Amino acid sequence: MRADDLILFYQVVELGAFSRAAEQNNLTNSVVSKRIARLEDELGVQLLYRTTRKLTLTEAGKALLHSAKNVTQATMEAAASVSGFGENISGHIKMSVPTISGDLILADAVAEFCNMYPGLSVDMSLDNRFVDLVDGGYDLVIRTGYLEDSSLIARHILDSQWVVCASPSYIAKNGKPLKPHDLTQHNCLQYAYQTTGATDWEFKAGQSGNQIIKVSGSFSTNNAGALRKAALGGHGIAYVPRCLVYHDVRNGQLVDIFPEQVGKKLGIYAVYPFTRQPPNKVRLLIEHIRTRYLTISHYF
Repeated sequence: MRADDLILFYQVVELGAFSRAAEQNNLTNSVVSKRIARLEDELGVQLLYRTTRKLTLTEAGKALLHSAKNVTQATMEAAASVSGFGENISGHIKMSVPTISGDLILADAVAEFCNMYPGLSVDMSLDNRFVDLVDGGYDLVIRTGYLEDSSLIARHILDSQWVVCASPSYIAKNGKPLKPHDLTQHNCLQYAYQTTGATDWEFKAGQSGNQIIKVSGSFSTNNAGALRKAALGGHGIAYVPRCLVYHDVRNGQLVDIFPEQVGKKLGIYAVYPFTRQPPNKVRLLIEHIRTRYLTISHYF
């Protein structure tokens, strides 16, 4: 079975006629008919009832249509992902990214992208607020969390798992929490940019879903780097995205206290204003950023 025959089958059904599919693909009606017949022969089933007035799907055709649609969409997305490479990409992009990702990967990735296209400039601001794309004149925003504004388009990049961690010195002095509820007896460092609340820490609770543990502590900050330094200094327990402390946990400077129990996992998205098709330079930048994220997906 050839993928292009599946795509042609989907186009015939969507357009409602062999002649329209032939015209769209610069083929003759007879070629389209032969290729659909070839697909039916290979599958051993009839896919379409043909009359002079209309086409009707058989039960087998209905079953195949969903898969044919997926193949068509995947092919279009694959072509779109590389569309524009080699073109003269120029102009300006204004974007906003979260501080953690900005420091970890995006500053280097975006600067690298600018070097790939010398006629392009990018203004990248690091901000944890979900900025107003339209009023702020932003072409692209990278955000972690949930998207509620239906006037925006979001492309999922990957998910970011959170962890609860503390330094060995803090654990030696104060003991290691054995279960999430034990955190109520500890000094918990709070990240003020938590959309669910700095004192609400989320944990898995089996089939009943997730549970929220209310914590308290002496230190709160809106800066993830400051929170990490406070944890490294042995001043308390932090609840942060794993990517922020990945190397600290690997080298033993911080201990992942509940590696399988933390329930918070947020999607990282590339967000842009609703358009039928974003500018080529924005699409290429999104693809470049996504590729860079995926190369270090284990950090997340």
